[in-house]
Amino acid sequence: MRSIFCCFLALVLFASCNSNIIKTEYQTLKDGVWNKDNILEFSLSGMDTIAEHNIFINVRNDNTFPYSNLFLIASLTTPNGEVTKDTLEYAMSLPDGTWLGKGRGSIKENKLWYKENIVFSSSGVYTIEVSQAMRKNGNVSGIIGLEGITDVGIEITKSTP
Repeated sequence: MRSIFCCFLALVLFASCNSNIIKTEYQTLKDGVWNKDNILEFSLSGMDTIAEHNIFINVRNDNTFPYSNLFLIASLTTPNGEVTKDTLEYAMSLPDGTWLGKGRGSIKENKLWYKENIVFSSSGVYTIEVSQAMRKNGNVSGIIGLEGITDVGIEITKSTP
């Protein structure tokens, strides 16, 4: 009986490992509020300069998040100082209000595509900056404190053919 349990445990651990993940990092937002001036910064170093990678922005939200979508501004700075800046929009819920993402209870985690099949062609430190760019309809100024976002992170994976 013990050997069956050990085999089962080993199988579960082996199946749960994802060898394609290169890096995962999160930053927790104080009191679940993302201030519009709070630019989250993630540094990448020692990246493979030949292989293709995928970059995801991971966002954890709770039930106090009041919107069905999320606008972000993300930038990628190369070791040479070149900056690529994108304005991104992601759906966070279905039209009926059901949260997208994974997780049980009040916290949902959304794995959002940022860059696909990117090659880090130069060695050195790459920097990813992410900020929220939410606005109410018809309002030019942004939302100062976006409630309901508990954590924001990045995930770098190897591209699979």
